[in-house]
Amino acid sequence: MRLRWAAALAAAAVIAATSLGGSAALATPPVALDSDYVLDDADVLSNAQEAQAQQRLEQLKSDTGLDLWVAYVDTFTDPSDATEWTYQTADDNGLGPTQYLLAVAVDGRQFYLWGDATGPLSDEQLAAIEQQQIQPALSQDDWLGAVDAAATGITDAEGGGSGAGDAGSSGGASWFTWVLVVVAVGVAVLLLVVFLRRRKRGAVPSGPAGPPQPSIEELERRAASLLVETDDALKTSAQELGFAKAQFGDAATAEFEAALATARQSLDEAFGLKQRLDDAEPDSEQDTRAWNERIIALCETSNALLDEKAAAFDELRKLEQNAPEALARVQDERAKAAAALDQATARLQSLRAAYAPEALATVADNPEQARERLAFADEQLTAAQAAIGAGEGGEAAVGIRAAEEAVGQAALLENAIDKLAADLAEGERSAAALVTELESDLAIAATLPDADGRVAGVIAATRQQLDAARTQLTGTAKRPLAALQSLEAANSQIDTLVQGVRDAEAQAQRARQMVGQVIMQAQAQVSAAEDYITARRGAVGAEARTRLAEAGASLARAQALQSGDPQQAMQHAQRADQLAGLSIQLAQNDVGAFGGGMGGMGGMFGGGGQGGQSGGGMLGAVLGGIVLNSVLGGGRSSGGLGGGMGGGLGGMLGGGGRSSGGGFRPGSFGGGGTRMRRGGGRF
Repeated sequence: MRLRWAAALAAAAVIAATSLGGSAALATPPVALDSDYVLDDADVLSNAQEAQAQQRLEQLKSDTGLDLWVAYVDTFTDPSDATEWTYQTADDNGLGPTQYLLAVAVDGRQFYLWGDATGPLSDEQLAAIEQQQIQPALSQDDWLGAVDAAATGITDAEGGGSGAGDAGSSGGASWFTWVLVVVAVGVAVLLLVVFLRRRKRGAVPSGPAGPPQPSIEELERRAASLLVETDDALKTSAQELGFAKAQFGDAATAEFEAALATARQSLDEAFGLKQRLDDAEPDSEQDTRAWNERIIALCETSNALLDEKAAAFDELRKLEQNAPEALARVQDERAKAAAALDQATARLQSLRAAYAPEALATVADNPEQARERLAFADEQLTAAQAAIGAGEGGEAAVGIRAAEEAVGQAALLENAIDKLAADLAEGERSAAALVTELESDLAIAATLPDADGRVAGVIAATRQQLDAARTQLTGTAKRPLAALQSLEAANSQIDTLVQGVRDAEAQAQRARQMVGQVIMQAQAQVSAAEDYITARRGAVGAEARTRLAEAGASLARAQALQSGDPQQAMQHAQRADQLAGLSIQLAQNDVGAFGGGMGGMGGMFGGGGQGGQSGGGMLGAVLGGIVLNSVLGGGRSSGGLGGGMGGGLGGMLGGGGRSSGGGFRPGSFGGGGTRMRRGGGRF
């Protein structure tokens, strides 16, 4: 009886909707927007309501910095699809990443909320705003309420919420909405009953079983391998994008940049899942399988997105068309990097006279690594020069591209020394300031009552840590970042003791000051880890990269909470510092293992005899990930190592030389263009 009643309600709802939508409508092609946020071609708003809507959207701009245009038309045409119509309107009007468009076909009963793929709101947030905020108001023909609901959802999403906010607050659900809900529930129950009955009837096996599921161990190996491959692809793609921008400008590379941003978002999610799998909390077999499968899917999607525009990027680059000019440019960059290397070496030597070896561990071998990259660049530039003389533009392009990346890595290694020097100097200043502040805290603590001796114990411990920190901040083996970390721990302990002495405002000010110091240290640690892994990515595995990705995410959360919630920001910053330190340790272990296992390859790269020096440059390039994928793994071609150096470089770097066997497929780069998010719908 209940199912028949639900079916009757559904039929009534369909008839009512059909009768309401049967009136004549004016077809509207994509419209031109102006400085006013509201375009009411369908004439559904009164003058007063239109003024209220404009005021609400101006308030949205003031509160969030985001623009929202709302266009009410009769029906969509040229194109008639709501998504395509809205995208065309946004494109025609040149809307940017912080600008949004809500398009509503009043008679067509369709709507869509457009946002740029690189904007601050995610697809999930836009979908939540559509379904939880906008659609309920539109279903009641509350045109002004839909504007307010959209603005409310965007404000909530921009502040870190889901976009749903207080769903339904814009207009309240009417009796008709509840009827539709009841109908939907009834239909869902009916479908579930039918499904379960069919499933029960079909329980007897009628054919062979599907393929067996891979084991969890196989999934874990595949996920780890894809994380490394995809992370390397993104790093290479980011470098390719920078090179392309320098030569061709921002407009020509916009599609590639959007694809890279989307792929990075997927990879960040994958690293987050890997972090959850690797932490100390045990995971169920079901979660372990599901998360590894999700990591694999995310990485494969990212790689597919980067591959999508590979052919277009190959056409864009075509270094052979201006190989002589490109060669001269890279030679000039190589000369500058060589000159900077001498300065960086001298700078590191001066740092060694002032700081302990462990304080300089992340840059200790940077000059040597930079020399290896420059040696490799010299080999490639010489080969490119010869290829240009022989009229082999494609081979010249391969050499130029390889040299370009090697020179870039050499510059990164050199700059890392200056960055660490600045971080150490800032660490000394912060530690000295904290010493002074702790002395003041000790003076305050000494005035507190101490019936149980707890105050005396904290004072003694703080004194001990202060003495140790002073030792780390003086002499010729200073460790300022370690001293700062120790002082922060002492400060947290004594702060708990004297918490009741300070008024609330003084405590808040102190917390903000302290969290700034902790964030500074975390930034230094994350930066050091990023530079170390990027310049040695050919040897670094998934575990170190996962810790670094999670450290970066924790640092971003700390920075976002720094002013509003210093206590939470402190926790995230400390976690970022710990994870980045662990990432460096894991990466150093990977590099050490890599160095031990690569010794036997010197003969292959060096050619024997005095070629060992040349082989060192090649091994450095392999360590930097410049040729690792192509030489050791055969790139994306089937030739493997047997395809030869020319084929391996061509497969990775895009030269398409005659020896590459099958032509160039730049699997590590591409662009997805402006993607059309599925969303909107009928109301």
